[in-house]
Amino acid sequence: MAAGARLVTLLLTVALTALPVPAHAQERTGRSCASTLDCTAAELEAMPLTERLVFVRAVQDRVSAEYIPGFRHWRNIEGIIRFFVENGSGERGSWVSHVDAGILEGIERGTAMALGVSADDGGNPGSRRWADYLRRLQRGELTDRWTHDPAWGNAEQAATEHGVRLAEAHGARPSRIDWQIYQFSELYRWMLRNPQTALLLLNEHLGRATGIPLVPADFLRWFTDVTTPVPTYRGAHVAHDLALPSPVGAPVSTLQLLLAYAPELTRAYQEETGQG
Repeated sequence: MAAGARLVTLLLTVALTALPVPAHAQERTGRSCASTLDCTAAELEAMPLTERLVFVRAVQDRVSAEYIPGFRHWRNIEGIIRFFVENGSGERGSWVSHVDAGILEGIERGTAMALGVSADDGGNPGSRRWADYLRRLQRGELTDRWTHDPAWGNAEQAATEHGVRLAEAHGARPSRIDWQIYQFSELYRWMLRNPQTALLLLNEHLGRATGIPLVPADFLRWFTDVTTPVPTYRGAHVAHDLALPSPVGAPVSTLQLLLAYAPELTRAYQEETGQG
């Protein structure tokens, strides 16, 4: 090769090496996904749970700074992720990991839509529900918990069900413990989506199931407060430790779940609120 040709090749190599690597070609982190709001469920699933915790916090910071001052309405999701981190669950490729990625994708894409960053919902039914939730919250339409909690719960339910479908598509299956924690989360979201019915059940069964005198409305407000990680974190521990009699995938009624979890959850409530 002539000296001139070698020089041209060398210069081209140096120039190409100096070009910035496209964002999508770089390893995605929690902060980078919160910055671009365009990570796919697969990219989120590839992140360790510690990075996903960074992601959830960073997205909340962004919503707070750009759209809804003081926004901290995904802290309950922080509680569940923290539980998984501490218990060594949610490794890449697992059922928990795929379900969680679907949940986080819905939050991410919904935020992007609400902020006007993108109209792409990622094929996640939770995205548009989260976008609608954020818009309504920003307009001041969700100041009442009876209105707010169903809107939050419906968005989370749609994203969670999408995450379950992603896990199934990848051939992932839940362990017995995974399924128990999922059942706890189903109870949690049901109580968010149906607060008045939940209150009726609590009024009828809470004291009888626990033997502990409590004000059901106060317990419900504590348990379904999305701005704190404590109830979901404590509840996940209860679900992990509680031996439910049903096999994986067997149908369990909402009342059965409530009665199974009520004693330990009310003790957690007492400890956290100083009611004991």
